[in-house]
Amino acid sequence: MPRPRAFDEETVVESAARLFARRGFDAVSIDDLVGDLGIHRNSLYRTFGSKRGLYLRALRAARRQILQVMSAADPLQNLCRAVTSEEIGALDLLLMAAIEQGRADPEIAAEVAGAFAELDGYTAVLGNGTLSTATLLGLRLRVCVGEEMAHLPPNRPGRQTDQ
Repeated sequence: MPRPRAFDEETVVESAARLFARRGFDAVSIDDLVGDLGIHRNSLYRTFGSKRGLYLRALRAARRQILQVMSAADPLQNLCRAVTSEEIGALDLLLMAAIEQGRADPEIAAEVAGAFAELDGYTAVLGNGTLSTATLLGLRLRVCVGEEMAHLPPNRPGRQTDQ
């Protein structure tokens, strides 16, 4: 009889997503995952199959998280907050996955492309959805390297505010 899990899968996936977003798939070893996530190597393999299996779960969880943010009230304001946040989040994992694994792994490329297409649907209210999403993701990259985005309008991106 197998022992019950001594860890919460969703918490492990969220923690792994932050680790992969911060360092990238290739720079995270199984030892890093075991140490940072506090689970045993055998549990990792039994639950997720492999490091790649955990990565895919983390990527899919990030995609769901973005959809939840976008389906809440005022999705563009929520997306603007995610873009300007100093926290490592779901957008960071999508960007890292696109850059690092997108060309090499068709399954990861499909997940990222699907997430970007979903974002395009929400950002289409700003005009061209693809261009708007690309602009917001570019802004996110600028935040990741420490650029201040305080000059962005506090309400919807692209909407002028009265001064």
